[in-house]
Amino acid sequence: MHGLMMDRPLLISSFLEYASSIYGEQEIVSRTVEGGIHRYTYAQADNRVHRMAKALTALGVESGDRIATLAWNDHRHYELYFSVSGMGAVCHTLNPRLHPSQLTYIMNHASDRYLFVDPTFVKPLEAFYATLESLKGIIIMADAADMPDTTLPNVHCYETLIADNDADFAWPEFDERTASSLCYTSGTTGNPKGVLYSHRATVLHTMSVALPSVLHLSAHETVLPVVPMFHANAWGIPYAATMTGAKLVLPGAHLIGEPLYELLDGEGVTTTAGVPTVWLALLEYMRGNGKRLDGLQRVIIGGSAAPTSMIEAFQDEFGIEVRHGWGMTEMSPVGSINTLKPNLTGLAANERMAYQAKQGQPVYGVDMKIVDADGAELPHDGKTFGELKVRGPWICNGYFAMDESKAHAEEGWFNTDDVATLDSEGYMQIVDRTKDVIKSGGEWISSIELEDVALRHPDVAQAAVIGVAHPKWDERPLLLITPKPGTTPDMSDILAFFKGKVANWWTPDDVIVMESFPIGGTGKIQKGELREKFKDYKLPTA
Repeated sequence: MHGLMMDRPLLISSFLEYASSIYGEQEIVSRTVEGGIHRYTYAQADNRVHRMAKALTALGVESGDRIATLAWNDHRHYELYFSVSGMGAVCHTLNPRLHPSQLTYIMNHASDRYLFVDPTFVKPLEAFYATLESLKGIIIMADAADMPDTTLPNVHCYETLIADNDADFAWPEFDERTASSLCYTSGTTGNPKGVLYSHRATVLHTMSVALPSVLHLSAHETVLPVVPMFHANAWGIPYAATMTGAKLVLPGAHLIGEPLYELLDGEGVTTTAGVPTVWLALLEYMRGNGKRLDGLQRVIIGGSAAPTSMIEAFQDEFGIEVRHGWGMTEMSPVGSINTLKPNLTGLAANERMAYQAKQGQPVYGVDMKIVDADGAELPHDGKTFGELKVRGPWICNGYFAMDESKAHAEEGWFNTDDVATLDSEGYMQIVDRTKDVIKSGGEWISSIELEDVALRHPDVAQAAVIGVAHPKWDERPLLLITPKPGTTPDMSDILAFFKGKVANWWTPDDVIVMESFPIGGTGKIQKGELREKFKDYKLPTA
């Protein structure tokens, strides 16, 4: 027997329709590529989104067409999240930090029909445009006065398209399983893989992540996503902010230090989200300039493991709650968030931090399990390591235009390629990526845990641990660090710092000081490059 409920499709267009109707006066603020701050309301954004959808229809865009973006976090990029998907096309966000050869592969694989591009990327695009096979035209995200000179063919001006069309465009209704957006994975072996989201998955993901125990969004909050809009849909924040009527602040291309601080402070941001490298720079700026952010209530940290020293700095020095999170492009992307359960808040500080250092509880809608090499499920004791698998209504069950996927070998589950523990309280902790875990004498050593210890040392700014070949133990850990300004780290002192914090045999065999680390397009340290650089390094214990 079925219930007697109306069957209305879950569509992304409903978010902005609702926000413009109920929270039409709420602000969207962004730092523009042209310079300066742009302000308007959800109601005004809705009007422009309808105009762009009508313009795209006039250009011949049809349902299912992939429409690419090469842009920073600003109001025009926000509008494309809704105009493209709302009309039934697929919003394909591109990472501008990728090499042109990678962008060429991704765009040709996706068969993108039109490309929206910020003026700052026009010149780089000219250099590889000839390699793009399916593009019909380019829309430069500027007004007529700021249109750059370019050799690109079939160019349109974003603001001219908006001005030349009215808002008389009715959102079509279609199957909620229709594709809505497309993101390609980063940091994978081989070519990037496309994750094709649906309207249904995105709406369900949005409802879950907006909850108080996750992003804590409502019309009383102001949220600033530092995570780029080209990376896994900015962790779903543009959708969640719109659905809840939160004030949305978009930082443009200025994602670190003083420009970021000015927006956080000036706009009264209460919640912000980004990767650890961004927060390291913000902490350094605030400490170096005697600044505080008394209006900021919570920082969401994801993308890679948050060091306990960073969590403690925000909470103890600045009174800002940290919510450690985890997810993947394949998961829309939020999989877990760390908020302390009521029964844990009374623990001693060190015991609370042991929980906060974990990636947290799965959000509603996500199931998790850990398995051994044979696929047998392992206990949730907080100690046993296993490969982490997940399932849920917003987790991909295959890759775009790809026949086979080892990650989906087990029916109904996605293999994250992470090694993790699960405990009896429901908290998950990433121990390592399977490619990063160090296999020493038949036992596993967590590079993440060693990095966390190293980052507590007062002279260490950044840390990365990689496995280096060893004639007896197969692999041993090598610690790579960058020093804090004005310090000269002592290697023996740093190695001694590990005593009592990890098992003795986990202690790195050597330490190397580097000026900087290679950072990828999503702000993560590129361990693959480090492993290649030090593949022939001879440890003193070898």
